[in-house]
Amino acid sequence: MGTQLSEDERLIQHSVRRFVEERYLPRAGQLFADEAFPRDLIPELAALGVLGASIQSYGCAGMTPVQYGLVLQELEYGDSGLRSFVSVQGSLAMYAISAFGDAAQKERFLPLMARGESIGCFGLTEPDSGSDPGSMKTYARRDGSDYVLSGTKMWITNAPFADVAVVWAKLDDQPDSISGFLVERGMKGFETPRIHGKMSLRASETGEIVLDECRVPKENLLAGKRGLGAPLRCLSEARFGIAWGALGAAKACFESALSYTGERRQFGVPLSSKQLIQAELVQMASEIVKGDLLALHFGRLKEQQGKLLPEQVSLCKRNNVAVALDCARRARALLGANGILLEYPAIRHLLNLESVYTYEGTHEIHTLVLGKALTGHNAF
Repeated sequence: MGTQLSEDERLIQHSVRRFVEERYLPRAGQLFADEAFPRDLIPELAALGVLGASIQSYGCAGMTPVQYGLVLQELEYGDSGLRSFVSVQGSLAMYAISAFGDAAQKERFLPLMARGESIGCFGLTEPDSGSDPGSMKTYARRDGSDYVLSGTKMWITNAPFADVAVVWAKLDDQPDSISGFLVERGMKGFETPRIHGKMSLRASETGEIVLDECRVPKENLLAGKRGLGAPLRCLSEARFGIAWGALGAAKACFESALSYTGERRQFGVPLSSKQLIQAELVQMASEIVKGDLLALHFGRLKEQQGKLLPEQVSLCKRNNVAVALDCARRARALLGANGILLEYPAIRHLLNLESVYTYEGTHEIHTLVLGKALTGHNAF
């Protein structure tokens, strides 16, 4: 793919890879073991220009889709939790404000979020509402000039330490009208308990959003668009990035397996001299190359405004995450017993990718999206 990238794209790619190799990877295994996100790296991520990188103005880098995709791929080369933090901050929280907020909201929130001085999260999923977000039970009722929100959101990345949450709720006087609200830390009735005990995405802080008669001023209503289409548009932005990011995890696993099998000797020869080992490495490399070209193709389409369809994003996310998960499993096997040690990246990426396979639209949901596009029949 390198021959298809511009000099600026390669420079961005190399800059983020250097950051990941120098600042994240030496701690990656311990962060996973400790179930800790490295908050101390947030200022450095902001300095790299990767927070809200695809947004124009407001202190954001204004990267192209391909540039942003490369950023996320390099971050996930380090860990899916690292990429998830950046994705949620930029592709979900900041994008929602940029796309659906008014001028005052953009001026107030986006510059701070680009500098990493304010962290965002995105509250759509609920305990009983995952693949069917339209069935959400979180409601907002109008009370004078304010809105009062009640409900619970679940599996929310960044929630435990977020300063602002983009929360989607149904208006009580218009139950079919879903709207976004900017709920800020410190507002009464707003709590974000952390979810512990995850065996996946351990280096990512995940929590709930609990809203108990939380009063939000009308100035914090995202009035630009109502209906389920608004949060789904945000999810499409995030899915595009995930399609790139997952291949970063795949590459980390492949490179680890290639190196290990070249150095590990059994029966007097390197493992990589054996036909079965070479077949595994070739399968991994072939699928990664195809996934890269698919992401690049759709990235170039996205650069032409309006040319990338949601179904194409589903195709790319579905394919590339499945490829990455398969590569992680193959790499784990090629490393043998060492493959379960955090000294090597395979088991960490394998466990992380089990979540990536599920979130932002499960593999099965994206299958149905594509099935509808192909046949014209809605199987949901």
